[in-house]
Amino acid sequence: MAESRDRELVQAIRAELAAIDPPRACCRAAERSGLGGAARGQARSPAVARLAVRLADGAHGEGSAAPDDFDWDEARGHCRHAWLRGRFLAAGSLSLGARGAHLELVVPAAEGEELRRRLESAGFGFSVRLRRGRTVLTSKRTETILSFLRSCGAGASVLEIESRLVMRQLQGHLNRVLNAETANLERTVASSARQLALIEQLQADGRLGQLSPLDRSIARARIDAPEASFTELAANLGVSRAMVQRAFGRMESVASTAGPTDE
Repeated sequence: MAESRDRELVQAIRAELAAIDPPRACCRAAERSGLGGAARGQARSPAVARLAVRLADGAHGEGSAAPDDFDWDEARGHCRHAWLRGRFLAAGSLSLGARGAHLELVVPAAEGEELRRRLESAGFGFSVRLRRGRTVLTSKRTETILSFLRSCGAGASVLEIESRLVMRQLQGHLNRVLNAETANLERTVASSARQLALIEQLQADGRLGQLSPLDRSIARARIDAPEASFTELAANLGVSRAMVQRAFGRMESVASTAGPTDE
């Protein structure tokens, strides 16, 4: 169920970005350039294909550049964002999961270094590797991915991702707390069982009365509250936790020595 929701959210992000209609002619040309081959009938999805048609229709009579012709260094910020949006829609993939987000841009090997430079100049650090003759630019940093998507124009979808990631972090924290509490409880129960067996042994041997008054009171407190932790026993008796721990250490020492023998 969670995986299905994640896939639906990724689809919603792509749909949201593909539905953006740049108001400036320069941004329309920039996004069309970012689409690359997708602007020439090679779109991977109907939404991107429709976007390419809209941008092409809006480019008539505007002297727009060819799809792959874009001067990044001379372009303004809004045009850069439009170009990156087009590049993501044409060559990007996004996955969301329990371990976080993963964004990739897969482009021809010849374009890889230039795309990395453009992303870096826009403030987005991506790792680069070759895969089956193509360049793959990857980011697994949630902050970088969300910032990139926001710069491309995603709004509501990014908020949904952030909300989902926060919920997962809270759930993960809660699970860790519960696991730690369960482990502590299990250790307390196991320790208490050993101590009760120890006290029973000392009683059977008649050596419980040989203990000091403090140790005997701690032994009685353990019998009365078998589920209590050392801290709780100490609080009930008005002593320190260390004194309780040392008392059981002395009991173990007494129990480990040879008991009385019958004549």
